[in-house]
Amino acid sequence: MSAEITPFRIDIPQQQLDDLRARLDGARLPAPLPGDDWDTGVPVHWLRELVDYWRTEYDWRAAEAELNRYPQFTTEIDGQRIHFLHIRSVEPDAVPLLMTHGWPGSIVEFLDVIGPLTDPRSHGGNPNDAFHLVIPALPGFGFSGPVADAGWTIDRIAHAWAELMRRLGYERFGVQGGDIGAAVSPQVGRVAPDRTIGVHMNGGPIPFQQLSEEELASLTDLERDRIRRVEAFMREEFGYIAIQSTRPQALAYGLVDSPVGQLAWIMDKFREWTHPRNVVPDKILDRDRLLTNVMMYWLTGTAGSAAYVGYAQAAEWGEPAQNSGVPTGAIIFAHDVGIRRYAEMENTITRWVDVDRGGHFAAMEEPELLTADIREFFRDLR
Repeated sequence: MSAEITPFRIDIPQQQLDDLRARLDGARLPAPLPGDDWDTGVPVHWLRELVDYWRTEYDWRAAEAELNRYPQFTTEIDGQRIHFLHIRSVEPDAVPLLMTHGWPGSIVEFLDVIGPLTDPRSHGGNPNDAFHLVIPALPGFGFSGPVADAGWTIDRIAHAWAELMRRLGYERFGVQGGDIGAAVSPQVGRVAPDRTIGVHMNGGPIPFQQLSEEELASLTDLERDRIRRVEAFMREEFGYIAIQSTRPQALAYGLVDSPVGQLAWIMDKFREWTHPRNVVPDKILDRDRLLTNVMMYWLTGTAGSAAYVGYAQAAEWGEPAQNSGVPTGAIIFAHDVGIRRYAEMENTITRWVDVDRGGHFAAMEEPELLTADIREFFRDLR
């Protein structure tokens, strides 16, 4: 296995963009279901407008140039190509920080926090809080896809991330992540506890099993609300996990062939998981940023491999994990459902912050608040 790290630059052939435009021009949308609202999925009237914007106004070349402003590389780890951003701070005492995205996100999630984290001096912060950032695309996602073989569990990804940091010359580092990244990051601490100085998560572990009346009564009002929302998720939203974890290949045919299908599949989750839930996602997040995230799936044709890695390893989710002893902090935004007592079963929680705003895509929705919490958590761990 080669440990070579190769510079990478995104350069999508114009033919691919022309093909996308032709597909959007000829897109066939379904007839609206009764009510045409979010209860049955993405409303046709809303998606039609977003598709038209994608077709006539969205500029991939501008997004590509924005991404290419950051140094990018690829390397092969455990037989898999890994694509990553590596942005070194100008501050001499900056701490290396590895940030992991989730599904249906991508490295695009972190674009608004790169500047403040790597160069706090230029963003109204203390230069002593600077980080060198390593932002990999998960195996099977974007330019780290597709996957070459099976078995990309959370543990295997964590070992790959520890190896990536070793190749970059970082013997001590922090980790951060949400969604899948909130599972991978603590696991990095377990596989490399002597090298991981701290784990920061947005989101946290929750119980999926039915709780007894006695245990429910012992929870705070906030925690009971989170349990109720978990129960609602299992009733109303679990379908996408059932499909992606059992038939990711069958799903991939539609998403890889239809940009509208790919857009709708991802936008359904951005609506459900941004905050507040009753506001459409393009009123919370910039339309161009939403579409750039979708483009990371569309241009690389990785809907199937991302689903496979993210959800086809379901047996590992929910299994009790050993506490690494690594200091761990969590910030739980309004949409998310982490509960400290359950997180403490597997993690050494040293900081826990509950926030009354923001959603699942923290780095996109609340970049300033997330940046401030990351800085505060790692301040005493440097």
